[in-house]
Amino acid sequence: MATRRSFLVLGAAVLPMIFGVPAASAQPAASYACRADTKFGKHLLSLRQGVDAKAPETVKPNQRFSITVDLKPGQLPGEVKGFKLKEVRDLSLRVPIPANTKYISATLSGGSGLNSTPSVRLDGRTAIITVAGPIPGGAAYQLPTLTVRLKAGRRGAVVETRLKGTSYDDPGLTLTAKIKWKFVTLNSPVTCYPDPNPALTRTTIR
Repeated sequence: MATRRSFLVLGAAVLPMIFGVPAASAQPAASYACRADTKFGKHLLSLRQGVDAKAPETVKPNQRFSITVDLKPGQLPGEVKGFKLKEVRDLSLRVPIPANTKYISATLSGGSGLNSTPSVRLDGRTAIITVAGPIPGGAAYQLPTLTVRLKAGRRGAVVETRLKGTSYDDPGLTLTAKIKWKFVTLNSPVTCYPDPNPALTRTTIR
């Protein structure tokens, strides 16, 4: 069966990014708008993360099928504009269960450099990947691949895989960054949402 694939680079550089991988210039790009809350105020920043998503191009009504969201390797910087990045922890990435489907299951595979065992759970119609960490500053890492098993809905409907999030108050990605400046160490909550938020995959029910 043919498979629809989409490679995205998540994160537009508003201020120096916390962590990420270089963008692939020949590929389409999406961006996460991110905000860190610190005792010195709120600051905009960026997260870059390669994603290779796959799903069938067509399925039949009531057919079971899978979508996968493969998160590519990245590396944290050790320093951001004079601030030492000590670690990132408590990362949660949210992927909505597509409309016109019935959820069956979600599993994770792979991942490295995370210093914890990732988990996935369903909250309403959202699959939430959680990584406790900590991932040290300067370290290479790879988030796990998410596979969601679904049952197709009515004929003629379209199933689209997207990332979750519409604002800082409705984030699709959250994490905590521990940053050291001189003799002060800060734990900064970071909230992000995709802007824009194109479809990662599109499947037609025929």
